[in-house]
Amino acid sequence: MENNNTYELWFVTGSQHLYGKETLKKVSADAEEIANALNNENSIPVSISFKPIVTTPDEIYNTCREANASPACIGVITWMHTFSPAKMWISGLKILHKPVVHLHTQFNREIPWNDIDMDFMNLNQSAHGGREFGYLMSRMRIERKIIVGHWKDESVIEKLQAWCRAAMAWHDMQNARVVRFGDNMREVAVTDGDKVEAQVRFGYDVLAYGVGELAEAIQNVTESEASAMVEEYLDTYIFKASEKEELKSKLLYHARIEIAMEKFLKEGDFKAFTTNFEDLSGVKQLPGLAVQRLMQKGYGFGAEGDWKTAALLRAFKVMGAGLPGGESFMEDYTYHLEKGNARVLGAHMLEVCPSIASSKPNLEIHPLSIGGKDDPARLVFDVAPGPALNASLMDMGNRFRLLVNEVEAVACNPLPKLPVARVLWDPKPDLNRAAEAWIRAGGAHHTVFSKSVSTQTIKDFAEIAGIEFLLIDKETKIDNFEKEIRWNEMYYMMNRALYK
Repeated sequence: MENNNTYELWFVTGSQHLYGKETLKKVSADAEEIANALNNENSIPVSISFKPIVTTPDEIYNTCREANASPACIGVITWMHTFSPAKMWISGLKILHKPVVHLHTQFNREIPWNDIDMDFMNLNQSAHGGREFGYLMSRMRIERKIIVGHWKDESVIEKLQAWCRAAMAWHDMQNARVVRFGDNMREVAVTDGDKVEAQVRFGYDVLAYGVGELAEAIQNVTESEASAMVEEYLDTYIFKASEKEELKSKLLYHARIEIAMEKFLKEGDFKAFTTNFEDLSGVKQLPGLAVQRLMQKGYGFGAEGDWKTAALLRAFKVMGAGLPGGESFMEDYTYHLEKGNARVLGAHMLEVCPSIASSKPNLEIHPLSIGGKDDPARLVFDVAPGPALNASLMDMGNRFRLLVNEVEAVACNPLPKLPVARVLWDPKPDLNRAAEAWIRAGGAHHTVFSKSVSTQTIKDFAEIAGIEFLLIDKETKIDNFEKEIRWNEMYYMMNRALYK
């Protein structure tokens, strides 16, 4: 993953000249103290950059314009220390394209009962200054994150860091490029979609390249490059010592695939990619090991041409940067329907990211009973128990829907004859209701599985993107879930003007 140390959240504080120079000096000092304190919070993965307080329409407009132009700025934290008449904000907010947090806090935690006077009251007006600002943003139909509480509270920090990760992913998605090696799997509905609308909505571009171009890039990899990569494989993963020499020769082509793919992605400035086992002309085998390792390096991936999941996985990689757990392309593959113990076995033919592995993966080569190509290499591993989630992005025709099911990964029984990476999980609230809700919502069979990214961060990302968000969790009741879908359908059909 790229280094996110250059990312910034701008801390912008509103006031006005009504209170005099001394009060404004105090407003500025308090705001800078809050910004610096937030900047020193280790859980917040980007810099918090204090900006001069804004007290006039021109100052607000210029600050918003500068935020738009700054490649480092991923969003703006707004705070009203005093009353800041909201009409001053109209011109600036009309042009602001960066995500916004409305931090509804105040500098002091408690009222100084014995000392409070009118000077204190004039200075500390966040309680109603924030409501004035909130009215205008609601009036202008501007989506924003609202965080309420004292700026030192753990709950405030937690909400801000969760939103910050969503803003990082949104920033990363703007003008991103997704490459499709070949086309989609034939006759499959959910992996297709409106690429133009996706670019309008999310900012990323989906580009198709013939598999022949990848095949040519594979041929251009030198023998020394491939040999060095094979040695890296053998140094990194577990394998049978008796098979070492045989592996060395068989892994050379796998190494060529990985080197060629990564060069192609870097030279084309691509952040995500897809493959398709039906479209491999000129390539001897379906990329498995290469895809797994590229995902671990931070690239998004979708199988069978699934560009939406590829882009979503890249977003998860950004949101989860620096957090334990990992994220991967995933598929609900088969069920364990034991009464009272129903579970899902998640896997794919080859492409599961080792960032979610519970231990060092095994490096193995086996036949693949689909696609009619040479035996591909893959990393085989289990996933440690613990809380996780599955997320899916679907094109519903009139909008994009982001669906999340919270799950609990559990210990998997030995699977000696299944040579793929896999994870076993309990869906919440249970398999029957989770699957019914997922199907009712039109959830895809391809997902992003994450042990690192929180539901709150994903919800924040959906709100920044202006797309529908649905959650299946321990509280889900089918009747209420069906009603939520119907209400959302009405909202997006009847209030298209609000779906900007």
